[in-house]
Amino acid sequence: MDVRRATVVAEPGWQVGLVWAGFPLAGAGVLFGLKSIAGWVAGLSWAPMQGPFRLVASIPEPWGTVGSLGAGLVLGLVVAAIAAHERLTVEVFNEGVELERGGKTWNVDRTLVSGVFLDGKKLVLLGVDTGELARESHDLDAGALADAFQTHGYQWLDGDPYAADYRRWVSGTPDLPPGADALLKVRADALRKDDGEDAAQLREELARLGVVVREDRKKRQFWRLTRP
Repeated sequence: MDVRRATVVAEPGWQVGLVWAGFPLAGAGVLFGLKSIAGWVAGLSWAPMQGPFRLVASIPEPWGTVGSLGAGLVLGLVVAAIAAHERLTVEVFNEGVELERGGKTWNVDRTLVSGVFLDGKKLVLLGVDTGELARESHDLDAGALADAFQTHGYQWLDGDPYAADYRRWVSGTPDLPPGADALLKVRADALRKDDGEDAAQLREELARLGVVVREDRKKRQFWRLTRP
């Protein structure tokens, strides 16, 4: 039987455990701290949100302490669950790459990949047409990623070889394929609203037009054309 040999890169167990334990404890500590000072804040005439603080201060003990600790634990667990949902796992094998996040899995065939690099905290798979097959946020070890791809014969790059080709997008930018400017306008609105899912879908639509797009921390979009 032919068994596919693969290298899996994921967050280490201790880091995952720290998230599940640390966030609930931190949430409990924060809410207990707020409960402890609620009476003092409620007595300050200039303090904002006095109504909620008075309400918290009026809860009799031990229910005030139990409630604040319980609510903090639940809040921390919710944050930890969100972090788990966003966690990226990368499986590299000779025939391709498998990416998994939030219960969703997608595969990239080896024959389509021309190179791999890190752009800050983004893992980028370049296509043979110079487009980007994947651009995924991660908290994985950079050395482990490089070793995994190099072990299976992928070209690991020091950075984006096409970084100099990017131009900042402004409405009405010339040289874009038909329809790309309108998609970039809608995507700019999605970025302003922090709608990551819509921005990702629009990025895929732009890729089909031969436009590679990325944004900086200020959510400004930069674009380049692929080179068939």
